[in-house]
Amino acid sequence: MEKGINLTQQRKGWTMAIIGWLAILVLMIANKFDVFALMVWVVVVPFTVLVVLLHFYYLIPFLPKQKFWSKKYFANLIPGLLLLSFIAALLIELLWPDSSEFPPIVILIMVYSFFVAVPLSWYIYKNHYDKVFLLSQLGSSRANLNLLRSQINPHFLFNTLNSLYGTALQENAERTSEGIQKLGDMMRFMLYENNQNTIALTREVEYLKSYIDLQKLRIANSPQIFIETQIDESLQNLQIVPMLLIPFVENAFKHGISLNEPSFIKTNLQVPDNRVLFSVTNSVHPKHENDPEKGTGGIGLENVKQRLAMLYPGKHELVIRENTKEYFVHLTLSL
Repeated sequence: MEKGINLTQQRKGWTMAIIGWLAILVLMIANKFDVFALMVWVVVVPFTVLVVLLHFYYLIPFLPKQKFWSKKYFANLIPGLLLLSFIAALLIELLWPDSSEFPPIVILIMVYSFFVAVPLSWYIYKNHYDKVFLLSQLGSSRANLNLLRSQINPHFLFNTLNSLYGTALQENAERTSEGIQKLGDMMRFMLYENNQNTIALTREVEYLKSYIDLQKLRIANSPQIFIETQIDESLQNLQIVPMLLIPFVENAFKHGISLNEPSFIKTNLQVPDNRVLFSVTNSVHPKHENDPEKGTGGIGLENVKQRLAMLYPGKHELVIRENTKEYFVHLTLSL
């Protein structure tokens, strides 16, 4: 969707630019501008644009380290400039046959290319790249901040501690120690492994299981709540960005559980052919007017959408559907 919006914006931009170029050309002809001015506007300006586009979409992206002095760069640049210069000189010869001779025009355009069009192309590309890099860094920082805000959920921590306290009153330490151990593993994961760029998929799944087990402690005395978890145990040796799957499950427990009504959460994870197929389905319950979380939420899901767009462009598909009875999320991710 976002890619389609960007393409639409680019098309609108090019359409406006062409319309503006034609409008100025009409004004120049109507006001009888001299031959040199028309030559610049009709030939030199489009030629410069083509040189810039050639650099943007072909020459510079294929360079190993985007170095101006690369042999590969000049090997691709010179044939391209010769072809464009020949076409531009031929166009000038056809439109203004008495203005100059053909060979000198080709040489003049080549000189213009090397000393004006090529440096301009590199300047525009670098300026554009710097802006995109800064925006991506800013987006990454915001996404990481939102991730911390969404994952460190005080309601979840308080509910878990209350569950552990109730369990300690009922029995002698076994379930309590298990719960405390899972909570400790989760905290350790969030403090250390969450700072890495990628982690083993098995560790992400372990965190996911610990989270679900802790939530089960909270609802252990609610038989009307059904929790189903199907996770592929034969996980491949794959790497994934940490904390990418948990927001979907956290959102399901946050909004899909009611202690007063029948509720369910179904989680399924399969990993065929280096792909993660992850789905979460939960029941939907209307919020009461006095519910402090009515109208809030969604930070975790919006954050994970941003992270997927930045870290897995073209490698994921996220489907979210909701009706009056259930909320369904399905993520397909190529690793």
